Amino acid sequence: GAFELPLAAQAALTPADQGGGGFDAAICLGVIIRGGTPHFDYVCAGATHGLTEVAVRTCTPIGFGVLTCDDEEQAIARAGLPGSVEDKGFEAATAAIATVLVLRSVH
Repeated sequence: GAFELPLAAQAALTPADQGGGGFDAAICLGVIIRGGTPHFDYVCAGATHGLTEVAVRTCTPIGFGVLTCDDEEQAIARAGLPGSVEDKGFEAATAAIATVLVLRSVH
C-alpha cells in the first residue's frame, strides 16, 4: 500500500554496502482513492511525509507519483494509460532523474 512506500524507498536508497539497494533515485507510484472515512487523509499525509523524510535523510531524489484521487475515474485519467490525459508516473520519473543530474553537477 501507499503507507508502506517510505519503507520500500528507504530500503532501495540505503547504500548497497549497508544491505540496501544503493539506487541513485526512487520512483514511488501508487494511488489512494478517497473513501467515506478520514483514512484517506491519514494515508496521504503519512505517505507524503514519510517519502519526504526519506529523501531528505538519504539526500536522494524520490519521484513522488502517488495519485490522490476522489474516484477511480480520476486515477485512470492521471495514470498514463491509453486515453489518459496525464501520466503522473512519467512525470515523477522525469523529476527524479532531473534531480539526480542536478545533484551530480553540484557535487
